[in-house]
Amino acid sequence: MHLGIAILMGKNIEETNPSTPASLFTFLEPLSFNVWIALVISYLAVGATLSILARFSPYEWFDIKQIDERDTSMDNHKNQFDLLNSLWFAIGSLMHQGADVIPRAASTRTVALFWWMFTLIIISTYTAQFAAFLTVERMSTPIESAADLASQQKIKFGTLRNGSTMDFFRESRIPIYERMWSQMQGQSPAVFVNSSKEAITRVKAGNYAYMMESSMLEYYMKTECSLQTVGGLLDSKAYFCIQI
Repeated sequence: MHLGIAILMGKNIEETNPSTPASLFTFLEPLSFNVWIALVISYLAVGATLSILARFSPYEWFDIKQIDERDTSMDNHKNQFDLLNSLWFAIGSLMHQGADVIPRAASTRTVALFWWMFTLIIISTYTAQFAAFLTVERMSTPIESAADLASQQKIKFGTLRNGSTMDFFRESRIPIYERMWSQMQGQSPAVFVNSSKEAITRVKAGNYAYMMESSMLEYYMKTECSLQTVGGLLDSKAYFCIQI
């Protein structure tokens, strides 16, 4: 098993870099601008292709007299896949809703088959991306590592006074930890706590991160649902245990 120093923070901490508020066009963000342009072009191309193929195929024409003998204002034959109907069929397929017109010729059915396969892939991809996008927005946090903690000024961070974690930062020769120790010294004694209970209270109040051994922080997280650890272990140590 691996133990080490971890960073404890509250789940309701205010973000130092707030995300952009949701807008009317948030639903477009899961796909890039180029993908949306390609999708629109593909939609228009499929509609135009269906219309052209249907016009040259005898299977897409029908006799109007067989449909309505009372209507004499139209030609004797009509193609059901004109440009508007072709575009309607393409958008209906894209939305997985179908359409009133159905291709009958082999050529138009082939185009429709490939369009259906494409829409199945693009809708599945969009759904997965949109779900992931909403999840990331909800779970975003301003601190992901010790480097993030050291590079900002709003969230204070500290350790237990005269504890082993404090000794670790004081004796460390790693640049990022030396920088963090320098920042903690500059804010002393405000960032150091006399007990873990005091630290938990400050973490829950917000804008404070507490660094301590990961085993103890895991215990606190199990007793307090509003707590979380961010980033990995600062000084990972491996242990091997056997039961006697």
